[in-house]
Amino acid sequence: MIHDTIIQLLKEIIKDEKRILTDKVDLYSYSYDSSFGVYLPDVVVQPKETKEVAEMMKLANKYEIPVYPRGQGTSLSGGPLPVKGGIVFDLSKWDNKLVIDAEDMVAVVSPGVITADINNAAMEAGMIYPPDPSSSNVSTIGGNLAENSGGPRGLKYGVTKDYVIGLEVVTPEGEVIRTGGRTVKNVTGYDLTKLIVGSEGTLGIITEAILRLFPKPQATKTLMAVFDDIVDSGRAITNILSSGILPSKLEIMDNATINAVEAYEPLGLPIEAEALLLIELDGHPAAIEDEIIRVQQVCESSQASEVRVANTVEEANELWKARKLVSPAIVREKPTKISEDATIPRSKIPEMFKRLKEIREKYHIHLVVFGHAGDGNLHPNIIADQRDQEEMRRVEKAVEEIFEAAIELGGTLSGEHGIGTLKAPFMEMELGEIGLDMMKRIKESWDPKNVLNPGKIFPEPGQRLVLTNG
Repeated sequence: MIHDTIIQLLKEIIKDEKRILTDKVDLYSYSYDSSFGVYLPDVVVQPKETKEVAEMMKLANKYEIPVYPRGQGTSLSGGPLPVKGGIVFDLSKWDNKLVIDAEDMVAVVSPGVITADINNAAMEAGMIYPPDPSSSNVSTIGGNLAENSGGPRGLKYGVTKDYVIGLEVVTPEGEVIRTGGRTVKNVTGYDLTKLIVGSEGTLGIITEAILRLFPKPQATKTLMAVFDDIVDSGRAITNILSSGILPSKLEIMDNATINAVEAYEPLGLPIEAEALLLIELDGHPAAIEDEIIRVQQVCESSQASEVRVANTVEEANELWKARKLVSPAIVREKPTKISEDATIPRSKIPEMFKRLKEIREKYHIHLVVFGHAGDGNLHPNIIADQRDQEEMRRVEKAVEEIFEAAIELGGTLSGEHGIGTLKAPFMEMELGEIGLDMMKRIKESWDPKNVLNPGKIFPEPGQRLVLTNG
């Protein structure tokens, strides 16, 4: 519990007392995210400048008070949960800087800027900011940087870390450092920029970022391919990519997902199909006109029962609407959604589908699969009811087996959601004892008092997966 003296010291740093929250009702608003678990912080602060963050980190480090950086709380892995109380730094109000530099092709942004706003501003200047997590209309860039978020365009354009060339960071001891810069090429010393991005707020607090922008593609084309056998859809993915075509998006929806969306909003989707692929190409208009024909031919030769090419922007939007409706559609049956993002090598997609089917039948769970099939980043989602303790125990075992299957197939625990609290118990399974120890050593050298986002990434002794809000 934080003493009144600390609150008084915080008020000396943040002069606007409205940005220091201590009422229970406010604290509860910061006690959860989009994953599992409820943990009450002692106080919430809303910094809006680097000096405030630096001074408060010095204070927290001196008194060894846990600090939890937070954006909009859309994390699916427990990234910002204040598991040991302490102070939550709500950075979502810090959105005053969004500068597009067309000449250098970079954006300079504050941590609280909404991710979609960066892309919208870039597009006005004839460019794009490619990372597009499904939460981009509500998530902050600071949260995306902490979790190294991805999205459908990751197949062609990569994930958040591929676009960060410079950062301003406040260290756990309250020092301000700058990493990288405005140049695309920079090989001076260790790449601290890449180390910070994806470190989930455990090594430093990002207070400003310089992001690369790309030229806006001249045109796009969308296609939907329907398959009676999900294994055929996996082969189609491999065949498309080995044909030399790199789609900007290549998404998959399984039968349960298709039916959930169609029941939620009738779009004329093929409810008998075992899988469908949604494919978007972007680039020069003449090139993608040729490529869309080749993709259609590849899908047909891979046993697609139907291939539908969108001829207008409206038709393309209608096809992508199905993918956007997945999340609200699947929770209509039961209220609790466990969203995983285990990622496997593309060649193992058919085998992963087989394993997921076995897990679904073994534990009698409602499992749907969709996601970014082009880069092997599947999203096995389990729909359950948290109030049913017996069901949740089955779900926990199923999730453990999903992680084991991904690792056994040469994959990873997380493609874009991060580790947080949920996946910490499985870190050693992927990294090995020595690999995990090397990461711990980095954490200890940066944050010797363990004040910054403690309880994340690294498992506590005996920690196991728990999917209840206890």
